[in-house]
Amino acid sequence: MRRGLLLLTVITFVTWVGTRMTAVALPLVALEETGQAWTTGLVGGMAGLPLLTVGWWGRGLRDRLTGGRALAVVMGVNAAGLAVVPVASVMGQVGAVALCVSGLVTGVAGALLGPAERSLVSDLADEHVARGGRTGPARWLAWQDLAHRVSMIFAPPAGAWAVTMWGAGALLWCKTAVVALAATALLAVPAGRATHQEDQGGVQEEATPGRPVSALAVLRSRPQVAAGVLMAGVGGVCWFGFSLGLAVLGVEHDMPGALIAAGMSGYGAASVAASLLVPVVIDRLPRMTAMLSSWVVLGAVFGALPLVTPSLAGIAVVAAVGGAAMPWGIAALNALISEQTHGPDRRAAFTAETVLHSGGTSLGLLAGGALIGWAGSEAVLLTTGLLQIAAAVGGAGWAWKAHHQQAVDTGVRMAVCRAPGGKW
Repeated sequence: MRRGLLLLTVITFVTWVGTRMTAVALPLVALEETGQAWTTGLVGGMAGLPLLTVGWWGRGLRDRLTGGRALAVVMGVNAAGLAVVPVASVMGQVGAVALCVSGLVTGVAGALLGPAERSLVSDLADEHVARGGRTGPARWLAWQDLAHRVSMIFAPPAGAWAVTMWGAGALLWCKTAVVALAATALLAVPAGRATHQEDQGGVQEEATPGRPVSALAVLRSRPQVAAGVLMAGVGGVCWFGFSLGLAVLGVEHDMPGALIAAGMSGYGAASVAASLLVPVVIDRLPRMTAMLSSWVVLGAVFGALPLVTPSLAGIAVVAAVGGAAMPWGIAALNALISEQTHGPDRRAAFTAETVLHSGGTSLGLLAGGALIGWAGSEAVLLTTGLLQIAAAVGGAGWAWKAHHQQAVDTGVRMAVCRAPGGKW
């Protein structure tokens, strides 16, 4: 099991590095081949459509992605989607159609792969612990998140260097080959076995592959997971306040690009540093408290950014506070899902997390520019910060209340069963 977990973590790191490097090359190839600026975002834009709708079309597929072989097939589809643009470039046929096809195919694969990989990590880690291992799902998921965050630091500069040295087309071919090799490596990852676990109500559940599960039903029955997913979803929608808000704020202070660069650098470096510590202590952290604290701190950071503008050092330091807080909330949510769900329910919960957070980010970026133009960057930063704080406090309060009520109801049922004439 440990070998499979290590392999999944390495694959996550390598594919994310390739994704972030490719993000530098794709717009350049689109612009060079078509000569039209509007085509530069087609791949990324079309890739978001399958993600937003995966809860509908992927409901039956996700329950089949329980092992390395199934994931290898999806990763192979991803490689095929990536190959569309460089192949079209060789043929001189890069246009809107080729870019949209590439975006849709890679979007379909990506919408399935993310939740499936986290679910498989949790399944294998559960089995690893059952066989006497000491590292459970929470830590392995934290290591996977670290692999994701580390790629944010050096992959974009590495992509820019590779484009300069090799050209954008060569980099796309390289990414396609890397993903194809990752698909081959996934064949060595074993499947996760169905396990028996107790939910919070103390009822034995058994994973039943092939049984369609509603993500909404899973969240409704697990209020703490639902609250964490809500926080992540609101945070995703509000992210444009940071990225677009700082970009526009820099222009307003005659410092175009400087504020967003300082903010992203401070946020990224601090999030990676915090991610190095998270796996060490995640098993000792209260889940709801960690999620609440992370999103409240990030919301406060959004509101504080206009106060330190236009100081680049101030922006970097304040953003670093948010970056240092964020990995704890994400790790706590992943740990909570791995602890309270299994089988189809686990895959549904991870899918809901991905759709609401990543899909919310896409929707926020889509509408964010217009909102900033209407209300102003400082007002948007403050509003998005307050929304994240409200979602965190409201979600945590509701989850704690619902959890307490569930515990009371369970105690009543058990008392009735133990009573004379009960059904114990």
